[in-house]
Amino acid sequence: MSIFIEANEIPKDEPYKLIDTRFSLFDVNEGFAMYEAAHIEVAVYWDLNKDLSDMASNEGRHPMPSKEQLTALFERSGLTLDDVIYIYDQGGAPYASRAWFMLTYAGFKHVKIVNGGYGTMLDAGFAVSNEAPTIQPSVLQLPFNDLLIATREQVRKVTVGEKNGVLLDARSYERYIGKEEPIDSIAGHIPTAQNFNWEHLMREGRFVRSDELLDRFEKDEAYIVYCGSGVTASPLFLTMYNEGYADIQLYVGSYSDWITTYPVATGDENRKARD
Repeated sequence: MSIFIEANEIPKDEPYKLIDTRFSLFDVNEGFAMYEAAHIEVAVYWDLNKDLSDMASNEGRHPMPSKEQLTALFERSGLTLDDVIYIYDQGGAPYASRAWFMLTYAGFKHVKIVNGGYGTMLDAGFAVSNEAPTIQPSVLQLPFNDLLIATREQVRKVTVGEKNGVLLDARSYERYIGKEEPIDSIAGHIPTAQNFNWEHLMREGRFVRSDELLDRFEKDEAYIVYCGSGVTASPLFLTMYNEGYADIQLYVGSYSDWITTYPVATGDENRKARD
């Protein structure tokens, strides 16, 4: 069953919870401003920095929240493990995928992303509001799945051959090879990593099936996916999960965490083998 759902396929007569994750890395206030101006009725808002990251941590630019922080977020959002949950962002963005990952990590089983985001829900006739919904908080005992998350040490073991697996860098090829680096202080990639730009999973603001991904990467391998700060790696993780890759982890700290401790590689040491 696909993780993605079309807005016009959401059963309006069946109960569900709705999460708005619109955000901008270039203006961190933009997402909530959009939510306050208009959002799909009954949607609660989750902010990338305030809700889906622990910005007090030093493990990357968008560090993993603790289990306690996530539990508190889900409880004040009124979620239960039996809920059907739909998540949207502005479309063609990684923020709904980030929320999906956090919910899946926490053990929620009925979570889908609205493919195409907010605009497709408007087109499908969903009512909008500029008022936050009244939420009845829940109390949760969550079955977190720690196997979905890779630590810096696990990544290090892959780079030196102590652990089997493929590191997969979701950033642009130019950032991967170290040709450009607009954010982090050191250009390059984690040694031994291969590259698959997450934007190749998108077309006109929608997720699309990628034959390139399926052709290049075998499903019987173990993968650790990363990006700059764990955000844009989420769509790649989600897509591989959706396609049936059974052994896959997300390094949430990602490259921005790695460079605080370990050296990097530049160029493309995998290109000759790939060609």
